[in-house]
Amino acid sequence: MNTSPRSPTPINSPSYPTEFQQIILEKSQNFVGREFVFTAISNFLQRHDRGYFIIIGAPGSGKSAILAKYVTENPHLLYYNAQLPDKNRAGEFIATICTQIDPTSQETSLPSLLQQVSDKLEPQQKFIIAIDALDAVNRTNQTPGSNLFYLPRYLPRGVYFLFTRRPYVRKQSGLLIEAPSQILDLAEYPQQNHDDIEAYIRRYVNNDEELTAQLIAKSENNFMYLSQILPAISKEVDRLTPDLEAYYQQHLHKMIPPNSPTFERKLKSFVLSVLVQVSSPLSAEVIASAIDADEYDVEEVLENWREFLILQDGTCYPSGTLRANKSGNRKGAVPQIDGEIRYSLYHSSFRDFLSKQANFA
Repeated sequence: MNTSPRSPTPINSPSYPTEFQQIILEKSQNFVGREFVFTAISNFLQRHDRGYFIIIGAPGSGKSAILAKYVTENPHLLYYNAQLPDKNRAGEFIATICTQIDPTSQETSLPSLLQQVSDKLEPQQKFIIAIDALDAVNRTNQTPGSNLFYLPRYLPRGVYFLFTRRPYVRKQSGLLIEAPSQILDLAEYPQQNHDDIEAYIRRYVNNDEELTAQLIAKSENNFMYLSQILPAISKEVDRLTPDLEAYYQQHLHKMIPPNSPTFERKLKSFVLSVLVQVSSPLSAEVIASAIDADEYDVEEVLENWREFLILQDGTCYPSGTLRANKSGNRKGAVPQIDGEIRYSLYHSSFRDFLSKQANFA
């Protein structure tokens, strides 16, 4: 049993599906740092007798690796990855988690099963379910207005959910929670991210200070970029590996789905072309003016791309002053600069990839 201070007292030893075991092993290899995240999780577990702990970060910021490392050090947690094929629907999630909780149970109601677990917990025991990539959930077959994966609105004593997701607009969170919760936005820890990135790079680059500094700058605190570049390290650090190109291609398909209506693809393509051409953050008004489009339509596109964008101050989670749209409705809470929200693509390497595409639609 892991007896480190951050480890909860276990009540069972789940057997993860093979595909989960593989991704936990893969994501936790060559792991460095992130102690500020683990400390925050530990403090949350100590302060609250139940709750949701949410890790938010841009694509490639290391969210999956953090969760995988936490699971390896706390092997009695339940684990689920929504980003794997056929694992992004509520039915599969509930069936898999219920089986991990009790392989012999016929119970198909997650809240009921969690209550049964809670009733058996000792006062200091913790029962934690970790979910990676909540943003990948497919809501198509879920009841309108229900929580992602039908996650419980209320939690019984001793039960916790720990999950990761990309940035999102508050009104599109897909969750209504009436339990203690905490959000840790990785973007709000620039110095810790910088230190961990440097430590990660130095595992591959020994005493080449010039190359180390160059890689730190080019990484923009993005572990996915480094994980693809470093194993085949060379002075030419601008080259994209096939895996990184495939990763960025997935981003592009999500931003502009090939099967979406022609008008929608055309508008999104125009908006993206502006973001690609200009590296500095731009407001929706500026983008709309550049492509002669309605500002509200551009804002809707940018909201749907929230996970792939950062704001001028680097914030990846919506918080701050609310802004009204043209119809007078209040939009998701996001920081504003001089009364305007300004957007840019989350990583320059992604922007470079897009700049080489013949067309986006």
